[in-house]
Amino acid sequence: MDTAALPSSIARWTSARDLVGVLDYADHGRGIFPDLFGVENADRLVELRTARRFDEARDLGRRLWAELDVDRETAIEAAVRRQYADLFAAFPAPTYATYGNVDIPRLWKEYAGPGTTVLDGQRVELGGLTFGFVGGGLRTPMRTPYEISDEEYAAKVEALGDVDVLCSHIPPDVPELTYDTVARRFERGSRALLDAIRRTRPRYSLFGHVHQPLARRMRIAATECVNVGHFASTGRPFALEW
Repeated sequence: MDTAALPSSIARWTSARDLVGVLDYADHGRGIFPDLFGVENADRLVELRTARRFDEARDLGRRLWAELDVDRETAIEAAVRRQYADLFAAFPAPTYATYGNVDIPRLWKEYAGPGTTVLDGQRVELGGLTFGFVGGGLRTPMRTPYEISDEEYAAKVEALGDVDVLCSHIPPDVPELTYDTVARRFERGSRALLDAIRRTRPRYSLFGHVHQPLARRMRIAATECVNVGHFASTGRPFALEW
């Protein structure tokens, strides 16, 4: 999830990672998966995914759920709801937010208070600048909850038009911005975002998704591209001032 709270002309960005924490590749003891199945199984799952052995990773997950003998959807939703209750309650007003690929959009209506504005494929004027928001991720073998087709994602990017600050969960499709140094793989970036940056030249492109990025920031022509999600591990938000 991406969030921004804006007093006057300062935007403070909290984690642009998914609001839901399923499994932290840098700390295998954090998230829904280790809470349910233990750190040893989390270690094994990360090992399989890092090796791109996704079928074996899914087999491991199916076995663990069978052994746990609970309804999977019920258990996951209960864990997600606990995280949402804590995190949405902590958001300052105003907050502007969009979905991450692991988020469950249908639940947000229950937790987003009057001070939180959810934007996806939409734009808003803040402090004299136009911010555009694009949520979710593209389809991958991970099969996370809010993955959509390239065509649907591109349509949301196109709907924004020219903006000063392009805010998305996933990065533009640039190798240095999509490679995760801990997971040791390229995450999916968006070609539509990259094309929009080259065509419309926003001042900033802000995103997350890649938790331990090879490049935390870089310029594409006139646009400063910044992964604001990796700041989650330090507990310090990224602040954009103008």
